[in-house]
Amino acid sequence: QNYPLYIRSVPTENELKFHYTVHTSLDVVDEKISAMGKAMVDQRDLYLGLLYPTEDYKVYGYVTNSKVKFVMVVDSSNTALRDNEIRSMFRKLHNSYTDIMCNPFYNPGDRIHSRAFDNMVTSMMMQVC
Repeated sequence: QNYPLYIRSVPTENELKFHYTVHTSLDVVDEKISAMGKAMVDQRDLYLGLLYPTEDYKVYGYVTNSKVKFVMVVDSSNTALRDNEIRSMFRKLHNSYTDIMCNPFYNPGDRIHSRAFDNMVTSMMMQVC
């Protein structure tokens, strides 16, 4: 339904800008999903790749089998990040999200308030910086 379950940004003063960037990128995610069509059902790799670059940022996307969308915004000046590293970060994110969904106390569709998920995202962000 395209409402955020979890948003994390560093630095936090640009959070509204990132929120807008992520929300606008959902249209590109939907376009890529519809372009893939039925071929996506057969694919095991759910990584959508670079959605679009801006002057300051690169926006990457990933979608799960249950149509949950992950969007990652990375500083475009960071040339150390390769496509394989972004792909593995999305896999880690997907695995952590699966762990949250397996929690019997989590109601699907609620905002994510998990210390373990926060720690995993923080470690990924520190790895990138």
